[in-house]
Amino acid sequence: MKSILNLCILLLILSCTKDDNNKITPENSSPTVKLNTTYEVNITEDIIYAEGLSHNSWNSPNTTVVPLLMDSYVPENNLQNRPLLMLIHGGAFVGGSKQQDAIVDMANYYSSRGFVVFSIDYRLRDQMGTIPQEWVDASSGGAPSNLNQIYAMYPAHRDAKAALRWIIANADNYHINTDYITVGGGSAGATTSIGLGVSELGDYKDEISLSEDSTLSTTNLSQTYEVQTILDFWGNNASIEILELVYGYQRFNSNNPSLFIAHGTEDTTVPFSSAEDLKTIWETNEIDFVYYPLEGKGHGPWGTTVNGKSLSDLSFDFVVNNQNLNVE
Repeated sequence: MKSILNLCILLLILSCTKDDNNKITPENSSPTVKLNTTYEVNITEDIIYAEGLSHNSWNSPNTTVVPLLMDSYVPENNLQNRPLLMLIHGGAFVGGSKQQDAIVDMANYYSSRGFVVFSIDYRLRDQMGTIPQEWVDASSGGAPSNLNQIYAMYPAHRDAKAALRWIIANADNYHINTDYITVGGGSAGATTSIGLGVSELGDYKDEISLSEDSTLSTTNLSQTYEVQTILDFWGNNASIEILELVYGYQRFNSNNPSLFIAHGTEDTTVPFSSAEDLKTIWETNEIDFVYYPLEGKGHGPWGTTVNGKSLSDLSFDFVVNNQNLNVE
């Protein structure tokens, strides 16, 4: 009888893992987050996650090395099993920063409830990051202003992917459970989030070699990830369409992450039809999504409420439900 009891105890121990505080937690258990603001948030600014090149003109031989920065928002608790949110600011790939007010507010909202949050900077249009020659060839003859913005999308996506790989490489330091990854942002940040979550691991990375851009060696190239949830605030699917235009393949399929869509019906910057297109794509591929047409709103309506809930509330509910997080 005693040997059977000892065996049962051994099996129980083997089925669990100890955290740094000697608490035994079930292996592969879902993270626990708080319904309301609970934790103080520790903010660390200007973490260098990689480097990138900045050219004098697109793909010119004259370059400087640019450090790529992010801010972390870490809940002050002893939990060892935390979900991740990476936020990407908007600004038409021309402006904006990781300390955009709405992004900072959302970062604090999620972190105070138990998420580890990172807000990232990435190279903007005027920094002229390296782009693949096939992008130049495919878009020759276009209007220069449009080309500059299209070209800017490549280093922005390259950098966002590098940021996520850095987070994965350092996940243990932040007690992040990498099975629970959300990426999101507004406008260009939402477009980049969709591009990051839907594209394959090699997209916006392998098109350029180390001989063309030696800073790729700083980007944790061996790390892999799988995004579970995308938060789209008035973005579009442009970066995935560009992959189809340039390389001839489509990335939308039934394995894509679930999607939160919020978009102003009177948006004249990123037309509301972009949200309808995304809704159709997710419906066609039978992927989970929620869809909030923000009636009468234009571009960037961060302060909007729907049935008394903020956009942070709505997106939080979606992430929690879609990822089956425990809520207290």
